[in-house]
Amino acid sequence: MDGSRIRRALRVLGFLALVAALALAVQHWGYRAALSEMSRRGASDLALASDRLTGELQRYRQLSVLTARHPYLAPRLRGPDAGRAEALLRQTADMTGALDILLLDPEGHEIAGAGNALRRSDAGTPWFERAMDGALGVAHLSSRRYGRRVFLFAAPIFSPDGPVAGVVLVVTDVEAIEAGWRGDRPALFFTDETGRVFVSNRSELVGRTDLGRVSRSFSMGHEIWRLAAGPYLPERGLHLSQPLPVIGLTGEALLDTATARRIALLQAAAAAALCLAFGALLFLATIRRRTLARANARLEERVARRTVALQAVNANLQREVAERAAAEARLRRAQAELVQAGKLSALGQMSAGISHELNQPLMAIRSFAENAETFLARDNPQAAGRNLERISELARRMGRIIRNLRAFARQESEPVRDVDLVGVIEAALEMAAARARQAEVTIDWTPPEAPVVVRGGEVRLQQVVLNLVGNAIDAMEGRARKRLSIAIARDAGRVRLTVRDTGPGIDAPDRIFDPFYTTKEVGAAEGMGLGLSISYGLVQSFGGAIRGRNHEEGGAEFTVELDPAQASEAA
Repeated sequence: MDGSRIRRALRVLGFLALVAALALAVQHWGYRAALSEMSRRGASDLALASDRLTGELQRYRQLSVLTARHPYLAPRLRGPDAGRAEALLRQTADMTGALDILLLDPEGHEIAGAGNALRRSDAGTPWFERAMDGALGVAHLSSRRYGRRVFLFAAPIFSPDGPVAGVVLVVTDVEAIEAGWRGDRPALFFTDETGRVFVSNRSELVGRTDLGRVSRSFSMGHEIWRLAAGPYLPERGLHLSQPLPVIGLTGEALLDTATARRIALLQAAAAAALCLAFGALLFLATIRRRTLARANARLEERVARRTVALQAVNANLQREVAERAAAEARLRRAQAELVQAGKLSALGQMSAGISHELNQPLMAIRSFAENAETFLARDNPQAAGRNLERISELARRMGRIIRNLRAFARQESEPVRDVDLVGVIEAALEMAAARARQAEVTIDWTPPEAPVVVRGGEVRLQQVVLNLVGNAIDAMEGRARKRLSIAIARDAGRVRLTVRDTGPGIDAPDRIFDPFYTTKEVGAAEGMGLGLSISYGLVQSFGGAIRGRNHEEGGAEFTVELDPAQASEAA
């Protein structure tokens, strides 16, 4: 056996010894507490029994005094009275349950009684002599005359002159008193000054004088008797006593300590069981902790190895993340450049029309300026003023066109904000107007009376609308009927912009937003297939949606859904 097992066995033995010591201490404490409680209850029972016995005897004590004062008895001491005294004593004994009532003369002779036999003399007895001295005489004895144990109460009868003229002796049957509480718990007995048991609720104790020689011991301040006195008496009992000087006896009780021992043993067993259960749980917890410690050590070793591997993987991931971040940055720049390229491409497509739009006002301005000079030379300022007003209106028109072009050409980096969708459409149509007239396309557009404010970016949204309008114009090339319809509506809490043409429709609606997908001829200046893909990304950045389909009546229809601005912000 190795050292660890020896130490473990020693700890187990030490714990068991500690549990045994604790159980003994609990047993000692429980036994002491049980004895104290038993002593308290036994003392109470003994006091009640003593009061009961004293009360029973007190009735006969008072009976002797009252009978001695009856007027029938004094005349009987002086001579015959026709049996009135005998009748009185007999009737009184029958009514009170006294064993006998006797009338004694000053010499102690029985001259009347409740019974028929008058054969004794009480002269010289302690109770008679005490009664003749004018006091109440009390005695207890085992009477041969009555064949039982009796209590005697002798009361003096005083003459009218004062001296004691006689004695009334009341005889009480002790067995009649015992009959009412024989067999009750606990075992009670009353002993006289010689130690003889005179009254008891256990018949086997009556008359015994050897109880003073039983085995006695003192446990925790209590007197414990050991005796073998029959099946109705405890082998080990707690002894209690109480003096009763009124009747000349000592009240004693004997309480069985088996219950106290059983309670103490149960408490000790419970304490030992709890300690053993706790010890078992602690032992199991210790074993589990050791097992967990070993498993934890193995786990930490594996974690350490794994950590080294993860650190290497993490370094690789960090490099990959840095590369991906750089790639995403390059992609964003490429996307921005692509969007800008799309704008410039659209501007290139519109350059001819825009040149025409700017050239016409310039030619008109020149003509109106020359006319105004002529009118001024002819002293006609009113006509010159009208020409100047027309020149101002044409200049404003040119400034609006240039402003829209400049705004469209710049790269927008502002966050999503509230934008007037009607103004965006107006600006896009103004830039595409020349191209539409050149392609002989009719534009159906009726702006709402109030602004329609949506969430988006003004320049980016213009690019989306211009891409849709430009694609529609290109799709209707060579068609007999060329009509472009633009409408704004509200549906399910969102603003819906619809752009519809009368072209040939869409060949593959599920691919129209794929990059580099186009249905235009290869080699065309505008056939790169990026316009709708860019528009899709821009609308998604606003939190909106864009989709295309073939209309039931022919042609293609594109729908852009955007989130409306809040009511307070729109106001």
